Amino acid sequence: MITVRPSHTRGQTKWSWLDSKHTFSFGRYIDREHVHFRSLRVINDDIVAGGKGFEPHPHEDMEIISYVVSGRLAHKDQMENGSRHAHESGAGSVQVMSAGRGVTHSEFNPSPTEASRFIQIWILPDREGHDPMYAQRDFSDAERRDKLVPIVGPRAKKTDAPLLINQDATVYSTLLSPGVKVGHAIAKGRGVYVQVVRGQIDLDGRALGEGDGAAIENEGSIVITGTTEADVLVFDLA
Repeated sequence: MITVRPSHTRGQTKWSWLDSKHTFSFGRYIDREHVHFRSLRVINDDIVAGGKGFEPHPHEDMEIISYVVSGRLAHKDQMENGSRHAHESGAGSVQVMSAGRGVTHSEFNPSPTEASRFIQIWILPDREGHDPMYAQRDFSDAERRDKLVPIVGPRAKKTDAPLLINQDATVYSTLLSPGVKVGHAIAKGRGVYVQVVRGQIDLDGRALGEGDGAAIENEGSIVITGTTEADVLVFDLA
């Protein structure tokens, strides 16, 4: 079963410096029909004005992934063990933070003029109380061109993904050319969520555009075809 979540049905937070679209309930946007999909708790599509961002704030017991779409994103944190991370990255960069027992961090747009767009993803951990951790990697367009590339995977299982989280979940990324198809086999008992970041695709006969998503249950496989140049995230979840 494939259930499409059209972009225009998402929630929205709009401030002078932030335009954020919410696939699932978040902050003041409460949607009891879209609280989470399996362990996938948040997909926020954030556009942050130049020189603005999220002031230092705490998190705990959450796996937080930031996928930079355009512009630049700066991350700073203070880990519980005293280690510090400060990193600035551009389009194609993926930042992963396991909040674990607790961490305070900030995210902001370091450009004074150019807007920054990034997808923020929260995934529930497999248990509470993990050690806080942070990692980052840049992925080139060529790496992701016309194939599903695992960018984030489970720390507790064998995975080809270079970035790790504390949950049995794998996040794939692809940049599809028009007319190119990629397939994904779905193991029994698992579910998949597809999120279109940019462009348009065909998902097993269903047309999806920028910002659209789809929850997939009880299917053995899916095929994604690029209708236009398309940037797509695929979540494979226990």
